[in-house]
Amino acid sequence: MSSLNRRRFLSKASAGATAIAASMSAGAVGNLQASQVSSTARLNETAGIESRAFVPNRIAVSTYSFFTFRDGSKLTMPECIDTAAKMGFDGVELLLVQMEDTSDSMLQKLKRRAFVNGLDLCGMSTHQGFLRPDKNYRAENVKKTIAQIEMAYKLGIPTIRVNTGRWGTSKSFEELMNNKGVEPRLPGCTDDQGFQWVIDALTECLPAAEKCGVVLGLENHWGLGSTAEGVLRIVNAINSPWLRVTMDTGNFFERRYEQLEMLAPEAVFIQAKTYFGGGVYYTLDMDYDKIAKICQSANYKGYVSLEFEGKEDPWTAVPKSLEALRSAFGKKQS
Repeated sequence: MSSLNRRRFLSKASAGATAIAASMSAGAVGNLQASQVSSTARLNETAGIESRAFVPNRIAVSTYSFFTFRDGSKLTMPECIDTAAKMGFDGVELLLVQMEDTSDSMLQKLKRRAFVNGLDLCGMSTHQGFLRPDKNYRAENVKKTIAQIEMAYKLGIPTIRVNTGRWGTSKSFEELMNNKGVEPRLPGCTDDQGFQWVIDALTECLPAAEKCGVVLGLENHWGLGSTAEGVLRIVNAINSPWLRVTMDTGNFFERRYEQLEMLAPEAVFIQAKTYFGGGVYYTLDMDYDKIAKICQSANYKGYVSLEFEGKEDPWTAVPKSLEALRSAFGKKQS
């Protein structure tokens, strides 16, 4: 082939390749645009389906429910998990103070035990307190809370209950309950100081929570968290997705449903009290159809965890409580 013919051949081949590439590029763009339109349409269709579907809340049980308030009859943590599975719960919430062994080996055994029983370890209730003027006291509680976050991470638990703590001026828990959770402040201290201590301490815990993927749920649990306004003051001041609300249905003595309605939009976990046989500390008349409606209106999709706090034998009262919660949260409330 002569040099002239070779140049003509290469020129035509190059032009042809460019045309093919351009055609392919245009086709690819068109396909991408069509794909995007199709994806958008599918998303719109899915959104429509999801908005119409009703998905019942899953029901868990706190191991607190088997912490039977009777000496010599308390179940071990592995026994609590086995019992929850036999009774038909969907998950288990661990009460940290019940855990006699928190070694890494035991934590993994508990996680495996829940898994083979078909249960989620869905929450853990912890204890801490920040209502003290002593900086070292607050620092120790921050350190303890971070260790609890890391423990939840090892267990695969996505949320832990946290507290503001109490002033500690009540002589006993019974006295605190008789006063409906209200107690005097420590001498020389103000509520504003207390709120700032809690806000600062929980803020220190947030990097660990984010790193471990564990949401802190501030509970309406005495102290500065005795009211919905107090809980929300802290949550709103910190304004982090890693600090939301654990809503306890049995910890409001006044304006119960009004305050639950205030907390429900921020809730990531719900603890539901029942009192068969009369309450150990007090008895409340709970309308769970009404509470379920409040939660559904707030689009709450998470777990509802039973905390049985009655005098009846848990072996009969806990199954009855499960039935009541499934009835209320298992149907669309009008």
